[in-house]
Amino acid sequence: MKVIICGAGQVGWQIARHLAGERNDVTVVDNNPKLVRRATESLDVQGITGFASYPNVLHAAGAEDADMVIAATHSDEVNMVICQIAHSVFDVQRKIARLRAQSYLNAIYSDLYRRDHLPIDVVISPEREVAEAALQRLSAPAAFDTENFLEGKAQLLGITLDEDCPVLVTPLRQLSDLFSTLRTIVVGVRRDDVLFSPDSADQLYVDDQVYLLMPIEDVARTLEVFGKKSKKRERVVIIGAGNVGLAVAQNLENQPERVRVKIIERDREIAEKAADALERTIVLNGDGLDMELLSESNISSADAVLAVTDDDKTNILAAVRAKSAGCPMAIALINDPSLVPLLGPLDIDAYINPRATTVSSILRHVRHGRVRGVYAIGDAEAEVIEAQVLSTSPIAGRLIRDIEFPEGALVGAIGRKGKVVKPTGSTRIEEGDVIVLFSLAADVPEVERLLQVSIDFF
Repeated sequence: MKVIICGAGQVGWQIARHLAGERNDVTVVDNNPKLVRRATESLDVQGITGFASYPNVLHAAGAEDADMVIAATHSDEVNMVICQIAHSVFDVQRKIARLRAQSYLNAIYSDLYRRDHLPIDVVISPEREVAEAALQRLSAPAAFDTENFLEGKAQLLGITLDEDCPVLVTPLRQLSDLFSTLRTIVVGVRRDDVLFSPDSADQLYVDDQVYLLMPIEDVARTLEVFGKKSKKRERVVIIGAGNVGLAVAQNLENQPERVRVKIIERDREIAEKAADALERTIVLNGDGLDMELLSESNISSADAVLAVTDDDKTNILAAVRAKSAGCPMAIALINDPSLVPLLGPLDIDAYINPRATTVSSILRHVRHGRVRGVYAIGDAEAEVIEAQVLSTSPIAGRLIRDIEFPEGALVGAIGRKGKVVKPTGSTRIEEGDVIVLFSLAADVPEVERLLQVSIDFF
């Protein structure tokens, strides 16, 4: 597949890294020569320096025979123009654009993206994706990472094991004997900053970060088995009333269970807009780092604080101050992945990486054939892939134990006839099954070969 990625920032670079690693023909376009050089020197991609909205630049990038254009520059309008030119001049079949401005995303204007208007096949909104990720973190307060699969019937949870975890130093194969009705699979473990897919003889230890896949009905019991308490979040304080904070507050207002929300916003104009847009949420104008204002928001009695300003350091400091004031859970929005190792020592419970969230969302629409969903783990270290099994797939009709999965891949759940099946070595993969599997980044190409996705592309 030939793909042109417009924009070589973190999002564009990560997408290029994924697709180039799977032996796609990738060209990166950016008007910043340093970013283009970084991409070409560190990845197996071609680079073009120039404005991607210029037809001659797209021509130089090979748009005449491109299968897909991904417009991920920092400008919504530039991304729109790129898609228009890719369609009108070069007849590129699939066009994906990242759009930030909420007005462009309003459902009443959805006709704007018809092929005879602005021909964009997929619109990705980072703010909406991040807001959804924040809501998922709030719904599973004991987890530092979470994502839904199989149309919401299965869930991935990332949790850190404490000393009171009941299953420490227990071979994973024994978990099935100890909890015979629990349909949870440990698909990934991060230990000493190394992520791996465990085998049945591996044991878990204190401070391990484990990734678990389970049916949604088993979430509460899984948390209990792994030593975590599940508690509803009834009082939430949000620091930052931008697009993300506002979207989270609006969603919390619309939930059937009453959630009391307060927002702290430093910019008076933004605070006033948020107050006008929200009905039951209390909006406070001031600095989220001000302890007096945090006290005024009753941070000590809040169940969670969500720091989602546009500044990473402010989010980290606000989360730390909220925790020191007695808030039991803090979630921070972090753009810079190099800051993530600081969160553990600072006792910040979970974080949201907007770039990783956006990359996962775009990859969901880029993947070949029957791949329905992709979720990036960590700094693109691994993926959780949801895919339908084709009749032509090498794994169809075979027992899991007989399939030559790479060492870094593990099946975590199977969707079959509307139900979630726990996979074991003796489970037979059937045509039409939807499997959810964890794979280290290096093993993704081999996993996709087993799924034979290229046969069914487009």
